[in-house]
Amino acid sequence: MAGREGGTGLDYAALFAAVPAACVVLDRELTIVAANDAYVEVTGRPAADLTGRSFFEAFPPDPSDPTPGGAEAQRESLEAVLVSGQANVLLLQHYAIPRAGRAGEFEPRWWNVANQPLIGADGQVDLIIHRVEDVSDYVTSEHAAAVRGPDGQRMAAPHAELMSRVQRLAHTHSRLQKSTARSHDVALALQQAMLATPDLARHPEIAVRYRPAMRGMNACGDWYDVVDLPGGRFGLTVGDVVGHGVGAASVMGMLRSALSAAIRVADGPSGALEALGLYARSLDGATATTTFACQVFPVSRLLTYSSAGHPPPVLMHADGTYHLLDSATDPPLGVRLEHVPRPQATAEYQPGDLLVLYTDGLIERRGEDIDAGLARLVAVTGEFRHLPPEDVADGLLHTLANPEGQQDDISLMVTRF
Repeated sequence: MAGREGGTGLDYAALFAAVPAACVVLDRELTIVAANDAYVEVTGRPAADLTGRSFFEAFPPDPSDPTPGGAEAQRESLEAVLVSGQANVLLLQHYAIPRAGRAGEFEPRWWNVANQPLIGADGQVDLIIHRVEDVSDYVTSEHAAAVRGPDGQRMAAPHAELMSRVQRLAHTHSRLQKSTARSHDVALALQQAMLATPDLARHPEIAVRYRPAMRGMNACGDWYDVVDLPGGRFGLTVGDVVGHGVGAASVMGMLRSALSAAIRVADGPSGALEALGLYARSLDGATATTTFACQVFPVSRLLTYSSAGHPPPVLMHADGTYHLLDSATDPPLGVRLEHVPRPQATAEYQPGDLLVLYTDGLIERRGEDIDAGLARLVAVTGEFRHLPPEDVADGLLHTLANPEGQQDDISLMVTRF
């Protein structure tokens, strides 16, 4: 067995002991960084001839292969894993490999392939375990079992025909995964564009984070925003649209823009949310959106706020005491049958205090009361309260994101007063 440890500090010896099947480890550039003894044996290629080389340089497609497409399917599968972060399986792939020590000669093989990602600390795919099972002997025996029909024509044996169909289905599945991965990229690009916050550049005391969900399209309907207002004031908003994917991200963009405009002209955050609620009634997909809006008055050290069904922000004081901004909470947008003025409350802050705005993906866990997640947020914010806002934001995400897999996206805003 040969290989080196990657950025994850992976112990390849332990890995290959636990996974005795033939496998190699690929990095993000699809370079082979390790190959176990079983893989060396099944491919007939020395480990020294594999490690450090691109996978498709070590295993180029056979130019004379009468059934091309195996290399393309392999590449699509690996690229889908890199983008989606999810495992990909290929069944009965025909892929000829170079014969060891015989330049220009290829040996036809049939493979079952499993590509399993290893996620790094940054949440991206760090390595791929490429595991193979050589089923060439089985496929050859099935094709040899072909029979002749009543008209004397050669007919494929049922198993061989089934395997051919499975191969085509697996290839189609790989292409669909790649298409889904591209859609995922479009959705995230759309969301990141709509989260652009020009006024944030003038506020080094504010740190923002967005972390997409780990499943599905990954783009959802969470937002944050910073709005400069006359007289040295500024507004902060955060919100969460129901649903996932491009549709939710589109609704989020429209609501966020509408609130950004409303908070500039309305009489306080409650007036801005009243206007937004009326707008939400006319927008498909906007009903039941939760949002929180506040205005900060640096001279008087006051903030006014209003909430439309959103989890309460945490105002953490420098001495470790805290205040939940939950005194002006009303139902989510668009759920009232009649228009009712929204409440508004005021809170005082002192220099050194910390304000944490967030969406429910940060604190919610399946099967757990939301108060438990809110208690965790308060405790962790208290531990980090003396750190710079950027470090607080990173610490909250690292500590509070669901270790069993993040089911919802997270928007987070940390402000140091």
